[in-house]
Amino acid sequence: MIMRFYDYLMPSVNFFGPGCLSVVGDRAQILNGKKALIVTDKFLHSLKDGAVEKTINYLDEVGIKSVIFDNVEPNPKDINVYEGADVYRKEGCDMIITVGGGSPHDCGKGIGIAVTHPGDICDYAGIETLTNPLPPIIAINTTAGTASEVTRHAVITNTKTKVKFVIVSWRNLPQVSINDPLLMVGKPAGLTAATGMDALTHAVEAYVSKDANPVTDAAAIQAIKLISQNLRQAVANGENLKARENMAYGSLLAGMAFNNGNLGYVHAMAHQLGGLYDMPHGVANAMLLPHVCRYNMIANLKKFADIAEFLGEKIDGLSVVEAAEKSVDAILRLSSDVGIPKSLREAGVKEEDIELMSINALKDGNAFSNPRKGNEKEIANIFRNAM
Repeated sequence: MIMRFYDYLMPSVNFFGPGCLSVVGDRAQILNGKKALIVTDKFLHSLKDGAVEKTINYLDEVGIKSVIFDNVEPNPKDINVYEGADVYRKEGCDMIITVGGGSPHDCGKGIGIAVTHPGDICDYAGIETLTNPLPPIIAINTTAGTASEVTRHAVITNTKTKVKFVIVSWRNLPQVSINDPLLMVGKPAGLTAATGMDALTHAVEAYVSKDANPVTDAAAIQAIKLISQNLRQAVANGENLKARENMAYGSLLAGMAFNNGNLGYVHAMAHQLGGLYDMPHGVANAMLLPHVCRYNMIANLKKFADIAEFLGEKIDGLSVVEAAEKSVDAILRLSSDVGIPKSLREAGVKEEDIELMSINALKDGNAFSNPRKGNEKEIANIFRNAM
């Protein structure tokens, strides 16, 4: 018998539900903040009475000063991190508040690393490479997708190599996460679809991961059910608060699952598309997910049959193989219904880049928890199938 134990990490305090943004000032006080660097993007910063403006107002009410850094790009880059770190130091900040989706959250974690660790942030790629505490971080989420507000992962693009790298550490965990679905109402259909499929990918990959356990399974199962039952409605009507709330819960649960059960080849491959083409992460995941699932299926037919059922497929009377295959059908149907591009070629991916992307995908930290062990040729074939 192989002896094995698990850990389970998530932020110390997590708020969710309509209106919970209102706690940000009180929580910043509890963390002894005096001046916060608010990390966000230009679009969110520009919104009148949006999440950034509301955050500033709540901080003002309790006497906490703030300064805005809004130069976060989609697929945040090392240069964004360094620029934000310069602002943090020059302004004398003592805490970080991230407002947005995965890009601001990951960039904010990166800034926290940069102001507490010497040298090039790219050198900290890997697992538990950080040696110093980060500044207190409060993560305010505005999309139901990446779940970076509750994870130990910081995903950054190296601008020299155009390869995404991941810094995985318990020190990256925000002290407080805030998931207020009121901040998600009215988000564009395309963004809702991409982030929602990202959340589904987290849940599916965590459920079949080599590092899955009964605790992560429970979160992943509920996440798959909530996303499959609510993503279409959230895309169809961005004002549907109930669908938004359920997607927020689904995304949060998926984050809890993969933060502790880890991911697989979908993310390892999607990181190459993000680094090389600056492709939106959720779109990359959505296009790769059914093809990686088909490849992984023989490693755990029972769990893929379960996924089909969680996605609403009728599997009574089917063999386990037939039921497992229905999981891919359901994913493809959901992806099509919410308007995800059907192929990597349609999204601008070039055949000549597949070899390099396959080599780098197998070096990505997410590859090691994939349920089926593959080689460069097999990864390249998955890329080609998704073309």
